[in-house]
Amino acid sequence: MDKNFYITTPIYYPSAKPHMGHAYSSIIADFFARFKSIDNYNVYFLTGTDEHGLKIQRSAEKAGMHPQKFCDNISETFKNLSKTLNLSNTDFIRTTEDRHKKTVQYLWNELEKNDDIYLSNYSGWYSVSDEAFYNEDEIEEIDGKKISISSKSSVEWIEEESYFFRLSKWEKPLLKFYEKNPEFISPESRRNEVISFVKSGLKDLSVSRKTFSWGIPVPKNNNHVIYVWLDALTNYLSALNYSDTDDYLFKKFWPASIHLIGKDILRFHAIYWPAFLLAAKIDLPLKVYGHGWILSGEEKMSKSKGNILDPLEIIDQYGLDPLRYYLIKEVSFGNDGNISQERLEDCINSDLANNYGNLCQRVTAFAIKNCDGKIPSQIKFNKDDLLILNKYKDNLEKIRLKIDEQNINFYIDYIVNSLFEANKYFNDQEPWKKKDDPIRLNTIVYTTLEIVRKVSFLLNPIIPDSSLKALKMFNLSQKDIKFESIKENEFLSKGSKINKIDILFKKIEKKND
Repeated sequence: MDKNFYITTPIYYPSAKPHMGHAYSSIIADFFARFKSIDNYNVYFLTGTDEHGLKIQRSAEKAGMHPQKFCDNISETFKNLSKTLNLSNTDFIRTTEDRHKKTVQYLWNELEKNDDIYLSNYSGWYSVSDEAFYNEDEIEEIDGKKISISSKSSVEWIEEESYFFRLSKWEKPLLKFYEKNPEFISPESRRNEVISFVKSGLKDLSVSRKTFSWGIPVPKNNNHVIYVWLDALTNYLSALNYSDTDDYLFKKFWPASIHLIGKDILRFHAIYWPAFLLAAKIDLPLKVYGHGWILSGEEKMSKSKGNILDPLEIIDQYGLDPLRYYLIKEVSFGNDGNISQERLEDCINSDLANNYGNLCQRVTAFAIKNCDGKIPSQIKFNKDDLLILNKYKDNLEKIRLKIDEQNINFYIDYIVNSLFEANKYFNDQEPWKKKDDPIRLNTIVYTTLEIVRKVSFLLNPIIPDSSLKALKMFNLSQKDIKFESIKENEFLSKGSKINKIDILFKKIEKKND
């Protein structure tokens, strides 16, 4: 049976240029997508931009541009970021595309056909910045201004005719689903938050607006545009051509394996989205993972606070792979984290330059000098060699399990410990003292090279470019990287040439205080 994996990032709201939070979500999703691809899954990795709503319309008006032109410009910036971050995404969707509009209106008709949508009047608090409705108990007043307690965004009172989705009808089915599928929402703290909110009671949800026009029209009533979150969430279906019920993409990849999102949009993905799907009789995704924020100091980044961290500036200064490695290692997945220049430089010097880069350089140089520049042919493993080699084979299933649990912390710790052990093995075995015992010298070199191969395979989803540069010593390319081959202790082609490699990571010279 084919193994399929469908992962999505949030689709980003292009009202301003990308920041580190966007980069973080994308890099983490790319890590999972690359891991699964190397593990012989058929991977569909989706990202994109959410381009409708009042906030976009107002931003475009402020810029003196038509909303479509405004979105074209900023969406291109996010597309370029995907390339800069070296994402392996299969697709990039825009909610202004015809394929998306078609799917949204198709879904609307399904909900209406099932009597889950009705016309009434709405009055309540609305945040243009969040594109979200808030109850009275979710609002506070500071300096005479009403704001959302959770996001700190300003809210305004709205009264208008609106279509409603019967969200209240799905309160008990949702709670029943959460109970039967405890892994649906992760981490556990987010799950508890969602269940608590649903148990407090769900009210029907306004799903259309009349006071602005930048959106997808409600079928058969062009006076209304569809609420931006019903519009945006549907991108996960429209990318798979859901409205074409015979399309192979939808049949192959739905339900989604994981929606990876920031914790601030958890309610939309873990309550509204499954309710829409249940009402439309569509299978629910397997998991919604709400990760933490990348903070600027102690605060969430936002345009209004002027504390945006630009990932491009860090990439220009330190390189892409060091940033990818830092975000995956130093931000405990699921929790908030921030960028520290000191910790980033420590990661580059300690983990990447010393533990990984230096190991690759040392063993390559030694092999070129002492093994005729070839993979040793005459080898004989002893218990020390097999002990370190077999750790990879013995732990592969555990690694797969931890990845399925989104336990990135285990994965990165395993790699760091493996590099430490590899360096210790090479030092302790002292091959430079074994020149009178060529088989032992060859075996130590072969074993260390094989460990470099295994660790480079594991590092590939994190630092794809740098790990491939290391693997050039063996003439291996991306297509050769398969996790199943980690089980093999004699993978390298004996007698084949070892290529000299360039320095993988330059150490950062730290200024003395």
